[in-house]
Amino acid sequence: MHLPELYILRHGETVANAEGRMQGGFDSPLTAKGEAQAHAMAQRLADQGLAKGAFDVISSPQGRAMRTAEPIARLMGCDVQTDTRIAEIGMGQWAGLLLSDIVERWPAQYENESVLEFYRRVPEGESFDSLWARTGAFLSDLTRPAVVVTHGFTSRFLRAQVMGWGMDRLGEVPDGQGVIFAFRGGQQTILK
Repeated sequence: MHLPELYILRHGETVANAEGRMQGGFDSPLTAKGEAQAHAMAQRLADQGLAKGAFDVISSPQGRAMRTAEPIARLMGCDVQTDTRIAEIGMGQWAGLLLSDIVERWPAQYENESVLEFYRRVPEGESFDSLWARTGAFLSDLTRPAVVVTHGFTSRFLRAQVMGWGMDRLGEVPDGQGVIFAFRGGQQTILK
């Protein structure tokens, strides 16, 4: 897949992240730390010398991603575009629950699975195949360099596909808040 220059990042820390809650479609405001991460990532992108108007800023429509994208768009001199295909994976019955509550209610599943397999089996949650398909369709439609503001799982799925990997390698894709994953000429650089 030939892609334009991309910068993929996860939204800043949310209240739900700090509390250990699953989000998915459940939204939560950014914490003060999350706001600081959003501004720091915007500055880090500005420090890369990205030409104003040369990049689109595309965000998940979920509030936490939009709030992270806003300072980036301001520094880049553009509006935030939204795309539902980069919203977070649907967490079904787990949306809004604390991880400790999930472990208590589904103990065998948690104890016997890898982290990714644990999430693959969310009751009434979105399938990995569905997330893979919609993130792949999003990437296929990109024609201009872009800063993409998304979520933890969605970011992993996007980056695996950008690197030409399959779902079997998702566990090798690093994660992190406050981190920007830059893709230029087929090479990944992590901007911290």
